Amino acid sequence: MSFETEQEKFWAGDFGNTYIERNNGQKFVDIRREIFSEILSDTKDVNSILEFGSNIGLNLRALQDIPNKNLTLSAIEINANAIEHLHTLNLQKVYEGSIFQFSSQELGEYDLTFTTGVLIHINPEKLPEVYERLYSCSKKYILVNEYYNPHPVEISYRGHNERMYKRDFAGELLQKYPDLELVSYGFNYHKDPKLPMDDSTWFLLKKS
Repeated sequence: MSFETEQEKFWAGDFGNTYIERNNGQKFVDIRREIFSEILSDTKDVNSILEFGSNIGLNLRALQDIPNKNLTLSAIEINANAIEHLHTLNLQKVYEGSIFQFSSQELGEYDLTFTTGVLIHINPEKLPEVYERLYSCSKKYILVNEYYNPHPVEISYRGHNERMYKRDFAGELLQKYPDLELVSYGFNYHKDPKLPMDDSTWFLLKKS
C-alpha cells in the first residue's frame, strides 16, 4: 500500500497497532452509544452512514447498539489489523486503505458521513481533500467530532511531532460549503462521571 503523507504511514504501522491495544473494550462502545444517540436525535431519516477512519469500529458498534435504529454502516480504514476487526462486524462496505485512495464517486452517497478523532491527525495540506469527500459523499448530514481550537495549532502527540493538529474543522467546512448549516454541537469532557471521553467537540452540519 502506498501513502501520500507521513501521517498515513504512522497510522498504518506500529503506532496504529499500539493505538488499537490502548483503545479497546465494551466500555468505549457504551460511552459512544450514548453520545451518538444524542447526536442522532437532531437528525431526520438517517439510514446510511459512512465513517472516515473507523479503526476497529467502536463508533460503528455503538451505532449498531442504538435501540430502534436499523442503520446501514460502512467504513474507511488504513490499518490492516483494524480492518480485521471491521470485517467481524455486519457492515455494508469496508474500504481498505487511505481516505485519499478513494474518490467520492467510488465511495458513493450516504445520509451521514462522519469523523471522530481523525481530522486531527490529517496532514493540514490534505484537509481540503478530506472535506471534499465528507461533503460530496453526504446526502444530508456531516458530523465531525474532533479536538477544537479557534486557530490552527500543532500539538505534540505522545512524543511525536507533526502527528496532531487542532483547529476549527467545522468552521472551515461551513466556510468552504455555503449550503451547510450548523444543526447542533456539544462537548465531551474527560471528567464526565457517566460519559468520560477525551475533551473533544462535536458539530453536526446539514446540507440546506
